[in-house]
Amino acid sequence: QHITAGFAPRGSEFPDLIKPFQRDIVEWACRRGRSAVFADTGLGKTIMQLSWARQVSIETGLPVLVLTPLCVAQQTVKEGDKFGIKAAYIREPGITGCDIHVTNYEMLKNFNPETYGGIVLDESSILKGMTGKIRKQITDFASTIAYRLSCTATPSPNDFMELGTQSEFLGVLSQVEMLSTFFIHDGSDTSKWRLKGHGRRKFWEWLATRADR
Repeated sequence: QHITAGFAPRGSEFPDLIKPFQRDIVEWACRRGRSAVFADTGLGKTIMQLSWARQVSIETGLPVLVLTPLCVAQQTVKEGDKFGIKAAYIREPGITGCDIHVTNYEMLKNFNPETYGGIVLDESSILKGMTGKIRKQITDFASTIAYRLSCTATPSPNDFMELGTQSEFLGVLSQVEMLSTFFIHDGSDTSKWRLKGHGRRKFWEWLATRADR
């Protein structure tokens, strides 16, 4: 399923310190509308996701919610200050004085998706270790939000269940749809999947339309 729900970003709104390759990725993600950034450690995921969030907020006139693990929430806010992008850590809705709201995954239950024009999952590989109930909560919360960004330095290219979780969050294909389209069970162990012979190239081409790494 090919979904383009994006927009042309405003060049004047990029921070001065952003690197050319980071800007290219953010521009691509804005035009896609729903996408994943699988950028290795040290490539600047934080500036990219905050730059994307600022562009979405300007485009929609609504705040953007950034979900992070608790241990990096305050660090994300500090990184924003470093790059001239104002963000605030909050645990529940309230007046923040800025349009980028950072909270940890456990606090999502306190928020309303109708408030937000975009959502970012930072360290989105965390979804792999969460219970099905919490994964469903995050996916359902995002389902009515047009602009979505999934960011992680550690996607598992050999863990197709995780890639399916990412796809489901983005509203492209559900995990079940992705598996049934491109994979078959590996014997009797339903937790192991392998690419169909004729689907190998098509799978990676499909993934590349949604993920930049």
